[in-house]
Amino acid sequence: MSNLNLSMSNITTEQYQGLVERLFLCIFTTVPCCVFLFINFTMLFILRSKTVFCETSRYILLYNLLFADTVMMLLSQIMYLLSVSRILLTYPVCGVLNMLAALTNAISPLTLVVMSLERYVAVCYPLKHASIITIRTTVVTILATWAISSLNVLTRVILLLQFPFRDLQSLQMTNLCSVRVMLLLPMSDYYDNAYTCFVFVSAGLTIISSYIGVTIAARSASTDKASARKTRNTLLLHMMQLVLTLSSTVQTPLLTAISRFVTRIVIVRIQIIFYMCIFIFPRCLSSLIYGIRDQNIRPLLMYYLCCRLKVNYVSQS
Repeated sequence: MSNLNLSMSNITTEQYQGLVERLFLCIFTTVPCCVFLFINFTMLFILRSKTVFCETSRYILLYNLLFADTVMMLLSQIMYLLSVSRILLTYPVCGVLNMLAALTNAISPLTLVVMSLERYVAVCYPLKHASIITIRTTVVTILATWAISSLNVLTRVILLLQFPFRDLQSLQMTNLCSVRVMLLLPMSDYYDNAYTCFVFVSAGLTIISSYIGVTIAARSASTDKASARKTRNTLLLHMMQLVLTLSSTVQTPLLTAISRFVTRIVIVRIQIIFYMCIFIFPRCLSSLIYGIRDQNIRPLLMYYLCCRLKVNYVSQS
């Protein structure tokens, strides 16, 4: 009888420790995520609060990037909380969450490419910038990025439907919902790797080429040196965003390799760090980059983040 009581006590203690651990993980990731979401939502509001932001291509592109990053951050946190809570979803629900995440995740690198090209044209061809980068071309470009991302999602759905779901006894998943789990067929995995490599190699080459072009143009006497230097720094930050976003694709194999040498609690802590640094932080990086560096956005951002207290800002139309 005493052995039974001791066994039950051990089980209760383990369950309590597991509950406390899951609660800690939820709080540790949700609080920073809510802060970043608040900053992003504030930026989205700011970019629609003034006429100059609505009629400038650079800010329109930034709004598109922030919108996709905000949705992606929200979806990532929802899926993370579902995993930590050990909630099993059905294949259709998990599939919808993954496809929405894939849609918004693909927008970021494509928009970074367009923003880099816009800065390249602004520095290297300042006299033609107004005629090349118009509101119409910006809207068309944004629609093209969403079309490419939607086509990517449609391809994933077609490949996913090749799996024989009708042979399953139930659509209830036996594993926690994640991107890797929904790659049910080898072809889906091959396509995911090929698409990711193509997009990020193309985006990386475009940003690097833009950086080199701006650097060469900065040596010209007719080029605004301060503008060129600021543009180079912006392109470097875009490259850092691209690298951080790309890092999410190697998270799973890296964690698998590390798990062979460390304990479970250590791998959980490493996973949290990866999640915050790779999935959450890059989605707020655009707000921080432009919110701090852009002279038009910074006073407004500080005004709203400080809840309109102790910040003197003269309203501009």
